[in-house]
Amino acid sequence: MAYNVNIQRLEISALFDLKGKALAVKKYAGAHLPDFTDKPNTFTEKDGKILAFIGRDHWLLKVDINREEDLLEALSPDKAPAEVSIVQTSDTMTFFEITGPDAHQIMAIACPLDLHSRVFGKESITFSEVFGLRALVQRIEGGFEVGVEQSFGDMVADYLARSKGSQSGSTDKGLAK
Repeated sequence: MAYNVNIQRLEISALFDLKGKALAVKKYAGAHLPDFTDKPNTFTEKDGKILAFIGRDHWLLKVDINREEDLLEALSPDKAPAEVSIVQTSDTMTFFEITGPDAHQIMAIACPLDLHSRVFGKESITFSEVFGLRALVQRIEGGFEVGVEQSFGDMVADYLARSKGSQSGSTDKGLAK
């Protein structure tokens, strides 16, 4: 069976791992970040920056790779106080966008989470598994975005293509980068 879905491997994103008490991180870097959310496994977005609350005293900042150097300079991880950790992790993850009417079907194959919109709403993001690998799963407009450790990118691209099903001569551009 072929699913009506578009799967695209995305360009690299700038990623920053932030750890510390919310108040300390806000005090040091808050001027350069979207608003903090109090609800775990959710994200906020502002000016193309996504700030995800992914664990106790743990956030992930994601932004377009073209803004990485400016943000690195603004965040100045080497100048952060001892109670705040900011680590640039841009080259560690590969992201895939899964959109279309059957995106939830592909995710049901790939991921054990209940991703129904009543449970995993429009600002939801969390670490889970995709095809047995640790993955960052985010709800986006029209579907989902999935991030895996970059060394598994080609394997996940293959699994996603196989999950989509076969359509005579059909391939997704950019999937097997």
